[in-house]
This record gives sequence, structure tokens and C-alpha cells, in this order.
Amino acid sequence: QVQLVESGGGLVQAGGSLRLSCTASERTFSRFGMGWFRQAPGKEREYVARISSSGSITYYADSVKGRFTISRDNAKNTVFLQMNRLKLDDTAIYYCAVGYGSRASDYSYWGQGTQVTVSS
Repeated sequence: QVQLVESGGGLVQAGGSLRLSCTASERTFSRFGMGWFRQAPGKEREYVARISSSGSITYYADSVKGRFTISRDNAKNTVFLQMNRLKLDDTAIYYCAVGYGSRASDYSYWGQGTQVTVSS
């Protein structure tokens, strides 16, 4: 059982930045791809970004491409999501997950989520 703990969410003004972190309990973290998803009130969970186990390959949803950057530090069992030029539509609960793909069903373990609220 892999446990994931997200942190770094909060309230930020539109145009601002936040950096989310997700730390895994699993010592073999470096073997796993990781992804970030988000879910806004009344909406389905949405894919945001993913990163390969080594960190050399990344993919992004079109809605965040050029603004968000996913990265990882395997020595610290942590994956990051740097979010710049935040928009009101980025408001959601953000989840990290173990897996690799653009669908929620591609992921096996999930964190509890961290709230990101973007204000005008």
C-alpha cells in the first residue's frame, strides 16, 4: 500500500503561483510514474500532468501547458507541481497519484488532495 500526502495548496490571486508537493511512503517510489489530477466542485476529476519514473518524460493537459511544470525528486520520494499564471478555472482539489496515463483509471494509489483556490 502506497501512501501519498499532498501539500502546498492555498489561496492565491489570479496570475500568482503555487507549488504543490506530494510525498510517497514507498521506498521504491523511483520505479513509478506519477500524475496530478484535479477536481472542481460539480465536475469530474480532470487529468493535469504526468511524469515518468525517471523524470525525463512529462506530459500536460492542454489547459495547463506552458503554465504548470511537473517534476520529481526520487531521493526525497516527492513529486512537484509548479503552477504559474494561475487562473480562476484552476480552482480545484489537486490530487497526486501513482501510475502513468491520462485517465484516472490508469492510476492505482491516490493522495487525499490539497485545495487550490484562485481569487480575482
